[in-house]
Amino acid sequence: MLTEIHIFLTYKCTYECDHCFLYSNPEADGTITIQQIRNVLEESQKIGSVKWIYFEGGEPFLFYPLLFEGVKLARNMGFQVGIVTNAYWATSQKVAELKLRPLQELGLDFLSISDDIFHNRGRTDNFAKRALTVAHKLGIPSSPICIQKPFVEALPGQGLEKGAPVVGGGAMFKGRAVDKLTEGLPQKPWDKLIQCPHEDLQSPSRVHLDSHGHIHLCQGISMGNIWQRPLSELIDEYKAGEHPICAPLTMGGPAALARQYEVDHEEEYIDECHFCYLTRRELIDRFPMYLAPRQVYGLDAKE
Repeated sequence: MLTEIHIFLTYKCTYECDHCFLYSNPEADGTITIQQIRNVLEESQKIGSVKWIYFEGGEPFLFYPLLFEGVKLARNMGFQVGIVTNAYWATSQKVAELKLRPLQELGLDFLSISDDIFHNRGRTDNFAKRALTVAHKLGIPSSPICIQKPFVEALPGQGLEKGAPVVGGGAMFKGRAVDKLTEGLPQKPWDKLIQCPHEDLQSPSRVHLDSHGHIHLCQGISMGNIWQRPLSELIDEYKAGEHPICAPLTMGGPAALARQYEVDHEEEYIDECHFCYLTRRELIDRFPMYLAPRQVYGLDAKE
């Protein structure tokens, strides 16, 4: 049952983090409009099961008036609302309060703030911690998002339970992480990567929407385009078994996807996301409606 809609307010960001699975950067194209947000919210009401609306990016605070109006609309329509940010704007606690107090007065329900080596370069006095301090002061429920650079947690035979990951840090191996963070990490045979461990493609509880209209089941896998057909109809009619990418993934993970479309591949990959992402990038020109936008694959993106 779909309970969460995550809106990519923009692909533009103040950073170009190595772990970003959207390939966001300061020059990225794609920002949603207030009318498009209103359309998404009205369609979300029709679905009936949606409880949460999240505003994300990129960096949503780059377009603060739009973010403010989006939060206001969503709260007035009865949704719980969250925001995900890197808090670049928290240059001081006073400035952070100027940004957060109006959102708190609207009834913002949750604030997630990136606080890791990719964003603060190890500084203890940083934007994220200032923003978290102010959010706590204002009574806004909040938490940090802490992603580390991938590291070898343990190798097979070193006390890990069967099937446990050997790579730690929390980075997902899709988007820019595939091009920047994979070197030297242990890998697994491709034919053992037979499931999607992170997303329920059969019956998603959340989807992400972007300014191009794509409904992301996973970043870069589109259910359809809401500027061409209404969101509520696409959600109601979605069947994983009829989707050219999700069907093989639900049957046998990235190994099945590569087999079905006879995609050339390596013998080993770090994990399912790593194999799936590279396979999808090879298929993007065959399935442009379903593997989109190209921005998320580092193609035609301003880097």
